[in-house]
Amino acid sequence: MATAVEPSFRDSVDLMYGRAVKLLDLSPGLEEKIRVCNSTYVVRFGVRLRGQIHTFTGYRSVHSEHMEPVKGGIRYAPTVNQDEVEALAALMTYKCALVQIPFGGSKGGLCIDPREWEEHELERITRRFAYELIKRDLINPSQNVPAPDMGTGEREMAWIADQYARMHTTDINAAACVTGKPVHAGGIAGRVEATGRGVQYALREFFRYPEDVRRAHLSGGLDGKRIIVQGLGNVGFHAAQFLSLEDGAKITGIIERDGAIYSEDGLDVLSVKEWISRQGGVKGYPFATFISDGSKLLETECDILIPAAMEGVINLDNAAQVKAPLIVEAANGPITAGADEILRQKGVVILPDMYANAGGVTVSYFEWVGNLSHIKFGRMERRQEEARHRLLVDELERLAADKGLDWTLSPGFKEQYLRGAGEIEHVRSGLDDTMREAYQSMREIWNGRGDVHDLRMAAYMVAIGRVATAYRSKGL
Repeated sequence: MATAVEPSFRDSVDLMYGRAVKLLDLSPGLEEKIRVCNSTYVVRFGVRLRGQIHTFTGYRSVHSEHMEPVKGGIRYAPTVNQDEVEALAALMTYKCALVQIPFGGSKGGLCIDPREWEEHELERITRRFAYELIKRDLINPSQNVPAPDMGTGEREMAWIADQYARMHTTDINAAACVTGKPVHAGGIAGRVEATGRGVQYALREFFRYPEDVRRAHLSGGLDGKRIIVQGLGNVGFHAAQFLSLEDGAKITGIIERDGAIYSEDGLDVLSVKEWISRQGGVKGYPFATFISDGSKLLETECDILIPAAMEGVINLDNAAQVKAPLIVEAANGPITAGADEILRQKGVVILPDMYANAGGVTVSYFEWVGNLSHIKFGRMERRQEEARHRLLVDELERLAADKGLDWTLSPGFKEQYLRGAGEIEHVRSGLDDTMREAYQSMREIWNGRGDVHDLRMAAYMVAIGRVATAYRSKGL
């Protein structure tokens, strides 16, 4: 009997795309145009470090320019390769279209293990990589705008933005060449937490519809739901922290590189994060059971499973053993195409990656807009909003006093009501609205068509349809 072959990440994206386009009325030519990656630039550059020249290989792929600029992160990992970067660029195209962010899809990567280099060495490597991309307009505020991804963060984005400004000294919009920058360097409040916050908002929106929750064989709301998180990096940490502290969910398991920890009573996410920062892993954490083979926790009973690290962690080898009725793809491509089919046949509901982890690109869009407008969100209206609220509160209290009523607003309510919306409130409001509208566009197809049985198919259909409309308007 032949053994099933696991499709590559690139093949998985193409297979899922192929499932969706069969249900769309696209010409073969347009179908192919949307599927293929427009271009990929491969750069090999040398940097003198530790007394010798080291050669590094980097990539920047542009999947679709139906809208410009194109958008997508830059990841640093020793496994980075052209197929992975092109698959991630395709996902960015569909993700931006699904959440109605006016960008095309792109992605970048550098084949490097950042843990092997000191900070000053990483800066030299990053600046040289940025130089190679900038001089070809593969980093440009109006053409190609990178962001952080796995292995990169605010620090690397600040270096790239500074390198661009050095090479384009008269560009007034230079800060918009990259997003995910530190707030003091043109970044936006809430960007670091954005993808994790988006996961939270995605789950909140899902649980607003009891009929959708029943399809996942669950009931009620997020309060008390048992959640296992794979990967406590930036995305997994913020998602777990928000869901446990703000929604009452119980984080029962956390999977990391060196193993996993489990506690039926729930884990203190911040305490675990601090332990990992000190010890380099979860092993030895005193308030939970350690499991050396962390992947086994993917198969443990829970209500919600959140893979938030690498692609392909749920595959043909373990999909049949996964017991979670609801999976939220906080990472890019954590479920292979083969595993996706197995899980669908089991009746598992999946919030797909192009929706669930769209918080990052959404807030990146807000940052980009803020950089181009050269003004901070909330700066013009915050105090006026506070003054208007103060008028109402003062009038209510005056009326109560005139009538001799022993009445006053509770201090907590009064404080919150009087506080005007600053940048972080605007960002969270915009992200919440984006995640709600995107989910509603998916569920309309999921619940409205008899031939669409899962949210991934619905997401692809919404996204591809919007990309096709954009191309048709260009005359294709």
